[in-house]
Amino acid sequence: MQRYKCTVEYNGRPYHGWQFQDEVISVQQVFETALEKFIGEFVRVYVSGRTDAGVHAFGQVVHFDLPRTYPADAVMNAINHHLKPDPVAVIDCVEVGEDFHARFSSKKRYYMYRIINRRAPLTIDAGLAWGIFKPLDIDAMNEAAAYLIGTHDFTTFRASECQAKSPIKTLEKLVVTRSEHDPLDIRVHTESRSFLHHQVRNMVGTLVLVGKGNWKPIDVKTALEACDRKAGGPTAPADGLYFVKVDY
Repeated sequence: MQRYKCTVEYNGRPYHGWQFQDEVISVQQVFETALEKFIGEFVRVYVSGRTDAGVHAFGQVVHFDLPRTYPADAVMNAINHHLKPDPVAVIDCVEVGEDFHARFSSKKRYYMYRIINRRAPLTIDAGLAWGIFKPLDIDAMNEAAAYLIGTHDFTTFRASECQAKSPIKTLEKLVVTRSEHDPLDIRVHTESRSFLHHQVRNMVGTLVLVGKGNWKPIDVKTALEACDRKAGGPTAPADGLYFVKVDY
């Protein structure tokens, strides 16, 4: 058996998330189907972090074991051939040792959330960003974000269906920036070893309340300390969330 590590890019709009589910299509399903067409038998694929319906990825990481050894480039090309026309692609593939695990070997995960801040509705970026019409105060959002950096009980930003054993996480980075090419294109960048279910989207939804002027930055600290999901802001749409990369 030879283990392979693949970096995968996908547009999440057509899928009900990464994880296989009955009666709906998932990224895992189309990836494993493509792999089966290549190998001629079913192969289980393991992922670094599951993404929700509509969430995209620049650098998702998976691993799987094949019964025979193939050149990594041949594996990548074959999977990409069988993935067509799905908006999923392997952008890198390498051979790894059997001690590598896409999920358990990871040291840090990176996410980016994209907001288009303009009055006009989204057209080209529909499904790829959150369109917010009211002008956002980026400085206030960053002031609020600073309260969330560090090790905290993130129950306020945790989905009710989250299966994590503990709500305590260490957030290493949370910063709001404007694109150099388009000041209306706002990015929220965040880094952590792991995240709770919907944590990023709930943090973004809360920061947007600050950006709109509905909340003061200090209100985010109050919400965090409440350890109550009802104290937090709304869940941002899945459209704007991107799984960026994983450190190993």
